[in-house]
Amino acid sequence: MNRDKDRLFLAIPNKGRLKEPVINLLKRAGYRFRVKDRALYAGCNNAKIDILFIRTDDIPYLVSQNVVDMGITGEDLIIEKLASVTELLALGIGKCKLSVAVSEECDNDLSVLNKKIIATSFPNLAKKFFNEKGIDIECIIMNGALEIMIALGLADGIVDIVETGDTLKENKLKTIADIGEYQATFIVRNELKDDARVEVIKRRLSGIILADKYSMLEYNIKKVNLQKAENITPGFQSPTVSALDDSDWLAVKVMIKKEDVVETMDALLAVGASAILETEIKNCRI
Repeated sequence: MNRDKDRLFLAIPNKGRLKEPVINLLKRAGYRFRVKDRALYAGCNNAKIDILFIRTDDIPYLVSQNVVDMGITGEDLIIEKLASVTELLALGIGKCKLSVAVSEECDNDLSVLNKKIIATSFPNLAKKFFNEKGIDIECIIMNGALEIMIALGLADGIVDIVETGDTLKENKLKTIADIGEYQATFIVRNELKDDARVEVIKRRLSGIILADKYSMLEYNIKKVNLQKAENITPGFQSPTVSALDDSDWLAVKVMIKKEDVVETMDALLAVGASAILETEIKNCRI
């Protein structure tokens, strides 16, 4: 494809567990583009951005080599590839753990893997973890269904991404240690970390992430009980308080974390609040 120097290249996963969440995040952030089967890239209709659909594993390398300007990929892959990039924003999607798994019959002590063979697509992370534990391992680098490698006798353990653990159980395996927890991350090549165009993208993505974490809570409260209510709902910075026709009452609007909504409504009711309503936040700028 011919590159327009005025446009930024953004690499996102072309398949796998991150593809749909990343596309959804970008569209919610206001970027309009069409996704076609087998298409390698798509141009944004309302921004100077070309989106490239790339293997998730390759994105850190392509950004570090200045082949593309920005990328969205797993934090685990950034570390594994030793990529020299700037991580601008953790996106709160694609959360997973990198874990050590062995046969159900094995002991839970990591020392059972000393001088043993580990199958993994994360050799750098695996070796670093075991070295820190004083355990000597040999890594064989493999992709795909690693679980079968133990049954085939090719490996004594595996280091792999674990989401639910169901696949491990189906193959009579268990985790005996977690190496780390990771999520999808917005990265840019180092030269662009302070670029104004990149900052706009970061703000848009941040707005969606915050919107997913918070709800807007509205309620009425008597003036004499306002301080009690504000102690319960201090807000992101402070609540918005408005007068009502009844001079004894006030209307309060405040952002609170979604995970706290139910308990907060109960607490407000206990101090005399009424007409307590939760409203979804679709987007925001803080």
